[in-house]
Amino acid sequence: MKVIADFCVIPIGVGTSVSEYVAECERIFKQAGLSHQLHAYGTNVEGEWDDVFEALRRCHERVHEMGAPRISTTVKLGTRNDRPQTMADKVSSVVTKLDSGS
Repeated sequence: MKVIADFCVIPIGVGTSVSEYVAECERIFKQAGLSHQLHAYGTNVEGEWDDVFEALRRCHERVHEMGAPRISTTVKLGTRNDRPQTMADKVSSVVTKLDSGS
């Protein structure tokens, strides 16, 4: 099953800057071959359910390996079974409506 996830990992106990941890998760998504898009408060990731969740698990493992004693993560998920849809499709749908004035 395909899934689109919105993922935000927050290492706790590592100071105020978390960009090095976020960058490591971005590397994990890339290595996993998953389509992903970084945004200001997290990352959108899409792919097969098991592949996405394996990458999210690997992010937690790696952030702990990097020294974070605790991690708080939020994940929002979306799936469809009526038709295929990508992150790009979802954005394009809104942009089309904006461009047409509707």
